[in-house]
Amino acid sequence: MHGYGTGDEDGVTAAPGGLLDLLQVAAVVLDSDGRIVLWSPEAEQLLGYRADEALDHGADDLLVSPDNRQRARELFAQVRSGARWAGVFPLQHRDGTERSVEFRTMRLRDSHGQAHLLGLAADATTVRRVERELALSHSLVNQTPLGIAVFDTDLRWVGVNPAMERINGLPEEAVLGRRIREVLPSLDAETIESRMRLVLASGKSLLDQQTVGRTAAGTEDRAYSESYHRIEDAQGRVLGLAMAIIDVSERQQAAAEVAQAREHLSVIADAGVRIGTTLDLQQTARELADVAVPELADLAAVDVLEAVVAHGTTTAVTGDAHAEFRALAVSAGYLTDAIHAADPVGELATYSSTRIITQCVREARPILVERVDSGMMRRIARDSHAAQTLRTAGVHSYLAVPLVARGEVLGTLSLYRTINSRSFNEQDRILASELAARAAICVDNARLYGRERTAALTLQRSLLPAMPVDHEGLDIAVRYLPALSEVGGDWYDVLRLSRGRTGLIVGDVMGKGVQAAAIMGQLSTATRALARLDPSPAELLHHLDDIAGSLGDTIATCVYAVCDPRRGTCELSSAGHLPPVMIRPDRSAELLDVPGGVPLGVGGVPFGTMKQELPPGSLLALYTDGLVESRSQPIDVALESMTRILQGPQHSLERTSDMLLGTLRPDPDDDVALLLVRTLG
Repeated sequence: MHGYGTGDEDGVTAAPGGLLDLLQVAAVVLDSDGRIVLWSPEAEQLLGYRADEALDHGADDLLVSPDNRQRARELFAQVRSGARWAGVFPLQHRDGTERSVEFRTMRLRDSHGQAHLLGLAADATTVRRVERELALSHSLVNQTPLGIAVFDTDLRWVGVNPAMERINGLPEEAVLGRRIREVLPSLDAETIESRMRLVLASGKSLLDQQTVGRTAAGTEDRAYSESYHRIEDAQGRVLGLAMAIIDVSERQQAAAEVAQAREHLSVIADAGVRIGTTLDLQQTARELADVAVPELADLAAVDVLEAVVAHGTTTAVTGDAHAEFRALAVSAGYLTDAIHAADPVGELATYSSTRIITQCVREARPILVERVDSGMMRRIARDSHAAQTLRTAGVHSYLAVPLVARGEVLGTLSLYRTINSRSFNEQDRILASELAARAAICVDNARLYGRERTAALTLQRSLLPAMPVDHEGLDIAVRYLPALSEVGGDWYDVLRLSRGRTGLIVGDVMGKGVQAAAIMGQLSTATRALARLDPSPAELLHHLDDIAGSLGDTIATCVYAVCDPRRGTCELSSAGHLPPVMIRPDRSAELLDVPGGVPLGVGGVPFGTMKQELPPGSLLALYTDGLVESRSQPIDVALESMTRILQGPQHSLERTSDMLLGTLRPDPDDDVALLLVRTLG
C-alpha cells in the first residue's frame, strides 16, 4: 500500500513521518583517527554519554569493550578505505552495560579531502521489533479476507489491500488519488463519505455500518459491513482514515432465512393455539383462514368437500370427475373487493376437473402458481367476473394446499397474494402445508365429532317421548335442548297412571355422546315399564337404582313426581337431583325440599318421598342442571332468575318454556331438559 498524501504541493514543507522517531536513529561522526567529532542527542539517548563526554575521545576506547576493540578497528579501517558496512555491533553504555546496536556506516570527505566516518545507529532490539510489527502488518493487510482501504484527509484513495481490490473489482492503480464516486458510481458514495467526514472530525470510530450497492466486481447488489477509523501519527496529527470492509451478503441472507424461519415457527405456534379451539367445523375453518393472513397471504379461503360437511365418508376425486365443495371461510388481511371473488361462505359449489382446487384434491399435493397469467386466472376464479375482480385486486401469485388428515383429502386452503409483491416460493409452500396439516386434523376431528354428535342427537331424540297428549287436570309443556358441543343424556317423560294420576320424570345421565344417550334410553324405558306397576316414587327410584348399577359405571340423577289433580296432591322422590320449583296460585315460590337421595347407580341408600299440596293454578317446574349451571355465574343466581320468570305474568306454558330457555340458556354448553306442569281448575 502506498504512503499517505501530505497535502503539500511542493513537498518542501511536508510534515515528517514518525518512523525515524520510533527508531530513534543516532548519528555519530568520527575523524580519520577514529576520534568522535560529532555526537547527536539521539546518540546520548542510545549510549548515555553527553556530547562533552564523548567528543574528542576515541570511539574504540570509549564505546567498545577490550574484547571487541580489535574487530572494531578492523571495521573502521574498512570503512575509511571507502567500503560500506552495515550490521549489529555491541557497544558499551555509560552505565557499563553492553548494548546491541545496528549500524549503517559510510565514508565522508570534508573540503580538505580528509576522510570521516558517519555512523547511523539504532537499538537493535527496537529495530527487530519494528521489523516484526511491519512484517506482521504487511502479512495481515495482504492476506486478510477483510478489505482494507486507506484514504487521505481529502477522502482520496491512498492504498488498498488485495482483498479490497477483489471487492472493488479494480486494481489499486485504478483508484489511487481518486474519490469513491469517481470509480464506484453504483455505491452510495454520499453516505459513505459523510461517515468518513464524521470520523475525521470526531476521531470516534464507526463500526459495522451497512451499505448495499454494486461494485465493478459484479452485476448484482451486495451487502457490505464497513468500519471507519481515523489515523493519527505519534503527535496526534491526522493523517487520514482507514476503512475495513467485508461482504456480508451471505450473512444477511442467512440472517434473513433465520428470521423467516422464526416467523414461520411463530405462525405455526400461533396456529397451534388458534386453530381447533372448538369442534365446530366452520369455526375451525375460520380460524385457519385467519391464521393464514396476513402473515402468509393477503387473502385466504377454506373449502371442504361436501361429504365432510355432511359428516360422511369422502371418496377420492379421480380422472375428469367434478368435485363438490362447501365454502366455509374467507379472510382478507385488508379491505378488498377480492374477498367477494371467493365462493360465498356456506354455499355449495361444483368445480370441474380443470380447476386448480379440483386438481389439488385429486392429486393430494400443493399447487404453487408463482405468476398468475390470464389463462391460469380462469382456472383459479369461479367465473369470468370473479377473475376480473381478482385481477383488479392485484392477485399475482396463488397457492392451493390440500387438507389431508388420516389419509383422507378433506378440502383445500387457497392463498392469494395481492399487495404483497413477493410471489409464493418453496418456503411458503412448506409453511402452508404445515398449517394445512395441523388444521386438517382439527377439521377431521370436527367432522368425526359432528358425526358422533348427529348420531347421539338422533338417538336421543328417538328415545324421548313425543309431545305429551292432554292429561286429566294438567297443562304440560316439555323442552329438550341439546348442547352446542356434546350431546348428553338428559331426558324427560310424562306417564299416564291409574286413577287419573300422571307420572313426571326428569333425569340426567352423567357423561356425553352416544353412550350417555343409550344409557338414558335404557333408564327411560325401564321407568315406563316400572310405572305400569304403580309403585310409589321412592320404590320406582329404588328399582332404577338397581338397573343403573347393572349398567356398569353409570351415574344418573333424576326426580320423579306423581301428580293427582283430583286430590290436589303430588308425591315426589329425588335421586340427587336439583329441587323442583313450585309456584303457588298466589304467585309465591318455593324450591321443594325433596328428601335427599344419592344418584342412581350409587346403591345402598334408601330414597325418601315428600307429599306436596297441588291446588288448582299451581305450577311445578322440573329441570336438569344444564338450565341453571354455568361457569359465568353461581347456580343460586340462575335459580333466582328462573323463579322470577315463573312468578311473572302468567303465559302459556309453551311461551314460558321458551322464555326460560331464551333467558337462561340461549347457547347451552350442556343439555337441558325442562318439564312444566300447571294444575287446572
